[in-house]
Amino acid sequence: MKTFFTNKPVLKFAAAALLVMPYGAMAQQPAADAKMNTFVSTLMKKMTIDEKIGQLNLVTGGMAITGSVTNSGIDNGITKGSIGGIFGLYGTDNVRKAQDAAVKGTRLHIPLIFGLDVIHGHRTIFPIPLGMSATWDLGLIENAAHIAAKEATAEGLNWVFSPMVDIARDARWGRISEGSGEDPWLGGKIAGAMVRGYQGTNMKNADAVMACVKHFALYGGAEAGREYNTVDMSRLRMYQDYMPPYKAAVDAGAGSFMSSFNVVDGVPATGNRWLLTDLLRNQWGFKGFVVSDYTAVNEMTNHGMGDLQQVSALALKAGLDMDMVGEGFLTTLKKSLNEKKISLADIDLACRRVLEAKYKLGLFDNPYKSINPAKEKSDVFNDENRKAARITAEHSFVLLKNNNQILPLKKSGGSIAVIGPLGDNKRDMLGTWVIAGEWEKSVSVLEGIKHIVGDNVKLNYAKGSNITDDAEFMKRLNFGPDMVSLDKKSPDEMIEDAVKAAKKSDIVLAVVGESQSMSGESSSRSDINIPESQRKLLKALYLTGKPVVIVLFNGRPLTLTTENENAAAILDVWAPGTEAGNAIAEVLFGNYNPAGRLTATFPRSVGQIPVYYNHLNTGRPYTDGPTKFKSNYLDIANDPLFPFGYGLSYTKFTYSDIKLSKTNLKGNDAVTATVTVTNAGPYAGEEVVQLYISDPVASVSRAVKELKGFRKVMLQVGEAKEVSFTITPAQLKFYNSQLKYDWEPGEFGIQIGTNSADVKTAKVQWTK
Repeated sequence: MKTFFTNKPVLKFAAAALLVMPYGAMAQQPAADAKMNTFVSTLMKKMTIDEKIGQLNLVTGGMAITGSVTNSGIDNGITKGSIGGIFGLYGTDNVRKAQDAAVKGTRLHIPLIFGLDVIHGHRTIFPIPLGMSATWDLGLIENAAHIAAKEATAEGLNWVFSPMVDIARDARWGRISEGSGEDPWLGGKIAGAMVRGYQGTNMKNADAVMACVKHFALYGGAEAGREYNTVDMSRLRMYQDYMPPYKAAVDAGAGSFMSSFNVVDGVPATGNRWLLTDLLRNQWGFKGFVVSDYTAVNEMTNHGMGDLQQVSALALKAGLDMDMVGEGFLTTLKKSLNEKKISLADIDLACRRVLEAKYKLGLFDNPYKSINPAKEKSDVFNDENRKAARITAEHSFVLLKNNNQILPLKKSGGSIAVIGPLGDNKRDMLGTWVIAGEWEKSVSVLEGIKHIVGDNVKLNYAKGSNITDDAEFMKRLNFGPDMVSLDKKSPDEMIEDAVKAAKKSDIVLAVVGESQSMSGESSSRSDINIPESQRKLLKALYLTGKPVVIVLFNGRPLTLTTENENAAAILDVWAPGTEAGNAIAEVLFGNYNPAGRLTATFPRSVGQIPVYYNHLNTGRPYTDGPTKFKSNYLDIANDPLFPFGYGLSYTKFTYSDIKLSKTNLKGNDAVTATVTVTNAGPYAGEEVVQLYISDPVASVSRAVKELKGFRKVMLQVGEAKEVSFTITPAQLKFYNSQLKYDWEPGEFGIQIGTNSADVKTAKVQWTK
């Protein structure tokens, strides 16, 4: 057989690593269940122990690696039936060869499943997930996942390791970029939208992939924000604040889950039976299969769980079905079976779940269902997909500051200095986790501006600084070739060039922030400021006296107190993806009025972390002014620099007081809360009207407020609209100390506003 695997990576670069459909629409119907059960049972009766264990083995051939281990002998492993799936392989020719080997070259002709880290697009790259969440637009997010699925399937894939739904409240953690921020309610809505976008109405469709929800569970709660670190929290906090997005993904019909690296209640998630069986399957009713993260089975040894045979048996019995890369299942389960440390029923159950996934994907009907060279040419990186990526990026940008309405910029006349290491940069436009993305095809900021203004505005460009001048830091960023490099000019020469460009311009666009490799997996930072080299550049630009507009690239909330004090405007563009430059230019020059809103709090100082809006109160809450013996800092205020839900517009929105349909309610009554939102500014624009509820007296301490709804409304200049929310006891429920999900009678605060810190408030009394 022709060899189609090598140890040479094939990718250009890799990262470090309101359409609501009920779950029933995705679930197998009883008749279909019976047919699937019969098929799988019949097949399993023909399988040997080795063939069953082989289905539990997921391998990579050295592409898209996020660990120190890769697999060898894959060609032979496929024909022996000792491989159930492959990740990191894509392209119709490559996938067909591997699938041929499985279907035609094995005894039982069982097809392989092909997976990949398709996180925010496959070939056409959308904004990073944290940026997409800032759109507060579930339709856009679902469509982005659908386009990613179309492109992935066009290259032979049928399984994507997404969405990542981990709640993150610590911006030091690099993978905050890969999720939807700090709020469990919004995170759940986005999780459901992405699952539906990937899987569609039927996973047997040629353009549908199976979603893999990660990382189960609590991965975003790593202590000190350090990657792979310990997680330790109460069950109450788990259920209340961290578990809802995972549950929402189950309810949306997600086909698979991925276990996380961390411990849960002291036991690694990958070998945690309470987590994988009692909670996920028995309490929540999950019917899919669970795969480990990259060598997570093996890494349980470092957690103190025993040698490879012990941890492999522990994981299998806990409810793990597929072992990613580590080959612990492949090399030890048969021995453990012979020694009666596991049972045949344990192996059969895991094998059945993997085979059921392949059945649900239609691979037994047609192992080549997504392998269509014509689709690979027509459906990948086409104009339609790029347009969708641009629109999504535009909607993701958050205007953090805009003094004296300096934005939007004029499209003709005058001169603009475009300065910064990200100003004429293609590589860093895509952000983290872009396995198949081709950075050479992305649009730089300078290119995008030229597309808008042509020769009508004089553009003066200077790089101004390196991403960083720190040689040791640079080594850590360069996990791929030349991801960050030093300019031939010295830092002083680069700043001198930038100052010259600024002085002969009317306005300065400083395009600065984090490079691609500064966020994502294994990219934790103890200092979440803009790198020092770029801060020096900004200081020099401020001293020119020219107004400085910061175009900020970032994969996490940053500490921007100095920038906020000195810049005329700050537009947060995250990492916008393939169409970065075009989207940024559209917003800077007013073709689209920014409407993004933060889904993660921006601290004033790293010392405030963890900082999040839906915190509990204390017995000695902070009060304004210099106070002693209160829960406050001596050196800064408690409040963040930019709160959850925050974002400005080129126009101004005003809110009326809240009108309630009733103020005294009982049982299953509902109340309608209404505000009138008016566009009192000079531009048409979208406002994200946010609903929060507070429960000041309960059997357990409650968050000071919790997001429970939002409406995104478009308003023309001078237009006013009534925006209403219907509130029922379902929005009042919480987990009590017995982990019972219910609501309790009393007074509730209904808060509606433009962000979590700027709301109108009304109160209702609710009895049971």
